[in-house]
Amino acid sequence: MMHSIQPWWQKGVVYQIYPRSFQDSNHDGIGDLQGIIQRLDYLAGLGVDAIWISPFYPSPMADFGYDVADYCGVHPLFGDLATFDRLVSEAHQRGLRIIVDYVPNHTSDQHPWFQESAASRDNPKRDWYIWRDARPDGSLPNNWGSVFGGPAWTRHPATGQFYLHQFLKEQPDLNWRNPQVHQAMFDVLRFWLQRGVDGFRMDVIGMILKDAELRDNPLNPQANPNLPENDIFGRQIHLYNEDQDDVHEIMRGIRQLMDEAGGRVAIGELWFPPKRWVRYYGQNNDELHLPFNFRLMEQPFTASTIRASVDEMEALLPAWAWPNYVLGNHDQPRLASRIGPAATRLAAMLLLTLRGTPTLYQGDELGMENGVIPPERIQDPQGLALGAERSRDVCRTPMQWDASPFAGFSTVEPWLPVSAGYVTQNVAALDADPKSILTLYRRLLQLRRASPALHGGSYAPLDTPEPVFAFIRDSESETCLVALNFSDQPASLSLTQTGRIVLSTHLDRREVRGRNLELRPYEGVILAL
Repeated sequence: MMHSIQPWWQKGVVYQIYPRSFQDSNHDGIGDLQGIIQRLDYLAGLGVDAIWISPFYPSPMADFGYDVADYCGVHPLFGDLATFDRLVSEAHQRGLRIIVDYVPNHTSDQHPWFQESAASRDNPKRDWYIWRDARPDGSLPNNWGSVFGGPAWTRHPATGQFYLHQFLKEQPDLNWRNPQVHQAMFDVLRFWLQRGVDGFRMDVIGMILKDAELRDNPLNPQANPNLPENDIFGRQIHLYNEDQDDVHEIMRGIRQLMDEAGGRVAIGELWFPPKRWVRYYGQNNDELHLPFNFRLMEQPFTASTIRASVDEMEALLPAWAWPNYVLGNHDQPRLASRIGPAATRLAAMLLLTLRGTPTLYQGDELGMENGVIPPERIQDPQGLALGAERSRDVCRTPMQWDASPFAGFSTVEPWLPVSAGYVTQNVAALDADPKSILTLYRRLLQLRRASPALHGGSYAPLDTPEPVFAFIRDSESETCLVALNFSDQPASLSLTQTGRIVLSTHLDRREVRGRNLELRPYEGVILAL
């Protein structure tokens, strides 16, 4: 039971904005920071507490901003630092926090640091990146692969050495074993902290440190035999290119910086198995506040698998650690397309009633599905390199505001085509419907904020047969029961005590008669006991 006052990021809900696709304010077909400012009232009205904004830094856009050319600026496409400062101020006036994306593993090859590093073998910044000679037989320095296909090494003709890039060749990896890099990258955090940001989402944070000897990775005997031929990364066990033990010292440094600034949150993108993942909370609450937990996205959407994933997480966490859950983001197929539109309301209730901090992805509150991107309009480097079925463009289509051409996102043809369903699945249409999925999200967010049990109470699962996942959320002042039917058939649950229905995913029920709770297909309910 938690007696202390909870920090805002434990009580709150984070909403991810992919800025290119949220709102275009200057009619160029690309979303921007001013567009976010224009939509802050929508976000405040939705009931979220913080917005995390994917990268908006100056960048050649080889990987849509995850190739940073200047960590302390704003790409002209998105505005400038004055616009950013205005965004922070306007958000704070509405009680919304701002979380920015920090990309510490690699820069753009256009970053001045890399330009200097590549200038000559004896340049003072040479060791800011990872350069190696070919092996004696002329082959690559080691066998590592790039996430986006092909080897993780590219030869630089002018100096004759290879540089490491775990993503695109335009994204050279920084050398975090160099104290100057360490210092420069901590200065980036200080720069944004001084501008009033409330936290950072840290991109592939567990990859920033590599094995000091850069040893070959072992091959994975369990790798999918049908991987594309150039997917070297997918065929390896990542023993030496990520999750090195000494990375935790850097995490402690980051946390210290956050604690000194006060009231800020450190969120990290990590894909490791649970027992490795949990180490990023630190030994005694001294590393990341929230190592992102993506496991619910990777599970089949059934009561038993979801429950098993939640229970495993709860069992692993130290007493002081705070859980978190994600069901969608800018790298994964849309939630509605993964689990089917019928189950999206259930997913909303699951995400917003579990113990821990939830992160929502823009458009999931509208039930948005994968966009259909014609082959000639694919933009994502992963889709271009590894095939259309690996393209992340499908979850990055423009936000759907209304039924006007281009969905109210822009007045001109957007950078990616608007999804087909936008005429009915848009904020204006769903706003007017008291039983829409958008109304459900608002009600859930309202309820979560008002309920001590839901935003801070303990979690205890109930033993219920498939297809129901039910659990108790309990605080000193109230107890809630959440019951979720993961099936397209009705299900029932016998209760040991009676309660009243506070909310149904169908938005049409209030009471429970007797000790038997009948659930309709894909219905979830919250009961006050």
